[in-house]
Amino acid sequence: KLFGISGHVNNPCVVEEAMSIPLKELLDKHCGGVRGGWKNIKAVIPGGSSVPMLNAAQCDEAIMDFDWLREQRSGLGTAAVIVMDQSTDVIKAIWRLSKFYKHESCGQCTPCREGTGWMMRVMDRLVKGEAEIEEIDMLLSVTKQVEGHTICALGDAAAWPIQGLIRQFRDEIEDRIKAKKTGRVSAVAAE
Repeated sequence: KLFGISGHVNNPCVVEEAMSIPLKELLDKHCGGVRGGWKNIKAVIPGGSSVPMLNAAQCDEAIMDFDWLREQRSGLGTAAVIVMDQSTDVIKAIWRLSKFYKHESCGQCTPCREGTGWMMRVMDRLVKGEAEIEEIDMLLSVTKQVEGHTICALGDAAAWPIQGLIRQFRDEIEDRIKAKKTGRVSAVAAE
């Protein structure tokens, strides 16, 4: 399989490697490891921007094949591996992906046309900590209404990164909202 590895690794590259290689071995062998060492890993998007991310604990065990990643509720997809270290604002990273998918929507299917814009606007408020805690579940509900209800896969691609963010980093989203309300600015993303 061709793996395109980018993000917070010492040597981003495209490499052909055997299926089912452990993620850690893939990154160490071909990329010189994660920037700041393996313990600095925060999340990895294993198969391109449309698949849900893995958290650090999952990365420790990750096997780069279709079955293992499906069991983790993610996917190998295009094998475009995006590595994020502890300095990453994962909420802002997924907001950026939601902005991309909103822009890419052709508008033919109502769930995608309306859903991508709605998801992006809620993500924009989550990045700034201006949403309410209840909106996290509402956002998850909207992703489920878009997923599987469009002619092409763009609706799924827009929904899955957000689902992965909520599944893996819900506590970080909630902390940002609480930080904004209490004036604890350090947890809130810069504008």
